[in-house]
Parts: sequence; C-alpha cells; structure tokens
Amino acid sequence: MLRLTRFRTTDRILFVICLMYLVTYIDRVNISTAAPAMQAELGLSNFELGLAFSAFAYPYALFQILGGRLGDRLGPHKTLIICGIVWSTATVMIGFAQGAISLIVARVLLGMGEGSAFPTATRALSNWMPAEKRGFAQGITHAFARFGNAMTPPLIAFLILTLSWRHAFIISGLISFVWVAVWWLYFRDDPRNHKGITPQELENLPDPKIVGERKTLPWGPLLRRMLPVTITDFCYGWTLWMFLNWIPSYFLHQHQLELKKSAIFAAGVFLAGVVGDLAGGWFSDGILRRTGNTTLARTSVIILGFLGAFVCMLPVMFSTDLVTVAISLSAAFFFAELIVAPIWATPMDIAPQYSGTASGFMNFGFGLAGMISPVVFGLIIDLTGRWDLPFSISLALLLVGAGTALLIRPDRPFTEQAPEKEREPDLDQSLAAAVSDMK
Repeated sequence: MLRLTRFRTTDRILFVICLMYLVTYIDRVNISTAAPAMQAELGLSNFELGLAFSAFAYPYALFQILGGRLGDRLGPHKTLIICGIVWSTATVMIGFAQGAISLIVARVLLGMGEGSAFPTATRALSNWMPAEKRGFAQGITHAFARFGNAMTPPLIAFLILTLSWRHAFIISGLISFVWVAVWWLYFRDDPRNHKGITPQELENLPDPKIVGERKTLPWGPLLRRMLPVTITDFCYGWTLWMFLNWIPSYFLHQHQLELKKSAIFAAGVFLAGVVGDLAGGWFSDGILRRTGNTTLARTSVIILGFLGAFVCMLPVMFSTDLVTVAISLSAAFFFAELIVAPIWATPMDIAPQYSGTASGFMNFGFGLAGMISPVVFGLIIDLTGRWDLPFSISLALLLVGAGTALLIRPDRPFTEQAPEKEREPDLDQSLAAAVSDMK
C-alpha cells in the first residue's frame, strides 16, 4: 500500500487546495438539489427562488478582484482562512433560513467568500508550483471542482431523504469548517517556512524574492495587460454557465426524458469535463517541457479547446437524435474544459508577483458571463420555445474566444517598470507574434 509519507509536501499542499475546490463547489450548487424542499417549506415563489440563485453571482464576480488583491497583500494563508470562515458560515446560515430575505442574505455572503477563494488559491499555487507544473495544478484543482458539481446532487439528496434539507446545508458548512482548520494548520505562504519541505523541492520552486514581494499594485497597467485574458475567460464562462445551469433541463424538456434519465445524461456530460480539466493541464505542461515556449503551451491548448467545442456542438443545432446530441455535448464539454488549466496558469505566467489580482481580473470575465448567460438562455427559450437556438450564441463566442486567445501572450511577463511599448504591445504585433509562435 502506498504510504502518505511517499508524497512530497508540494503534493500535499496541492491536494489540500484541490479539496478546497471540491467543498466550495458543493456549497455553491447544493441549493439546486435542495430547492424543491426549501421552496415548499419556506413558501417561496419562483421569483424569490430565482433571486436566491442569482444572489450568489454578483458578489462572486466583484470579489474576484477584491479577493485577489487581498490574497496578494495578506498572503493566501490568512486570506483563505477569512474566506473559508465566511463561506462556511454562509452555508450553515442557509440551513437556518426562515424566508426569502434570510436566504438571499446568506447566498450573498456565500458569493463574497467564494469569490475570493479561487484567485487566492492561484496566488498560493504560484508560490508552491514550478512553472512546468502550473497547468497540471490548475487542471487537477478544477477537475475536483467539476467532480464536486457531479457528486453534489446525489449527496445532498441522500442527506435530505435521511435527515432534512436544513441538515444538508449545516453538514456541508461543517465540512468546510474542517477544511479551514486543515488549511490553518498545514499551509504556509512561503514554502521555506514549512517544516516538511525538502531542499530538493525548494530548488524547483519560484524565486523566494517573488514569493515575498508586497508592492503597490499598478492597477491600470495590470488591468490592460490582463484584458485579453478576461475577454477570453468570458467567452469560456458563457458556455460553462450554460452547461451547468441548463443541460439537465435541456435533456428533460427538449428530449422529453424523465428526471432520473435526464440526470444520468447530464452527469455523463459533466464527467467528460473532469477528464478535460486533467487533460488540459497535462497537454499544456507537456508542451512547455518539450518546447520551453509558454505561448505555445498555454495558447495552443486554449485555442484547441475553443475550436474543438465549436465543432462538437454543431450537431446539437441540427440533430434530434438523443445519442448523437449526448455524445456531442459530452465531447464539447471535454474540449471546453481543456481551456481551464492553461488559462488559469496564465496569470501566474504573466504576473506571478500579482497572480491573485491578475487571476481576479481574469475570472471577473467568468463571473460576468455567469450573470448574463443563464438569463439570456432562458429568455430565448421563453420567446421562441426552442431549446437549440441558445446554443448559437455559445457557438459564436467560442470562435471569439479562440481569436482573443491569440492576444494573451503569456511569454511576456508583466513588469511595471518596463517601457510602455514593451509592457503594452500593439495588438497587431501581439497577434503576429502569437501566430508566429504557433507555427
């Protein structure tokens, strides 16, 4: 049997961060499974329940940037302790909700806590992961997130049937508090201060000068530098939110499946995303190790993901065969999730000393897509009665994302002291250089 002692400290740190992604997704999506029982007991209208769903997204988007900056200033250790206490408390609070207002307040608090978590985790990974493992690290963490999304419905349903929906939220929150305790006891911002780290591991980690830097943040230049990444992440996020929010209903209504069968088909699609997250990290890091070309390693996989998802989603627009559609959606989600690892590694490549804020800028695009995509999807269905038409917008944005990915240029580190021309290259020059690197 493989003993835990055979794992390096960097591996254990990565595993603890993976667990954070898992529990945050459970706390984020558990309300979807519990909604019918909550609505019946609390007497909520559909409008009030919809407000509770969306209440999470707005602070989540805002705190991508604020939380990322906090992670850069306080360090990931303190920041994630604060964030974890906030989202754990919010999850428990939902279990004590007495009506729409208390439920919405708890969901807002949950969005505040979780909005800061992923950018701060990226800051932690920039300290603890060598450049050639950043893609894998981001891939496996987000694979845990997708696995959390897939396992939450049966887990919460079991707790509801065994105990009650209130106990389901309380137990979820308590599990998150356990994670906070583990993080507080085991993680250190600077790997050199961890008692379990070895000299061999330290040799492969980033320069400790970068790890310990606390500078005045150049907001404007960093925002402009990250803008292509933000737009690209918005295009990816549009499709992801569409999948997470509407795929189960799509199988239920478009193909007239009963609830149990639609859940099985939806789970198959989501599991394809878990594989995509892992594969994207492996592909990206493998290219980096073989070529040493950061742009090729990150951008080529991102573009492959966008174009692959575009091609695989086309049959959904023209086919009514259930098997064809299910396979197409699974393949499309696999390719879409190839994007995750390289795009989350990009802020660490571009601005490791500001990777929390940089990833917050990037994931603001994802949060913004989360506000708009589900609403537009539902509005098109209400206006047309057709479930295939909303996919056309995703098809267009997949092509836009592939184009904007050429402008990211992760091979050009952000240096605020650099000349303006070097720090903010002309977009035409960036495009030409990116295309040249892809050849």
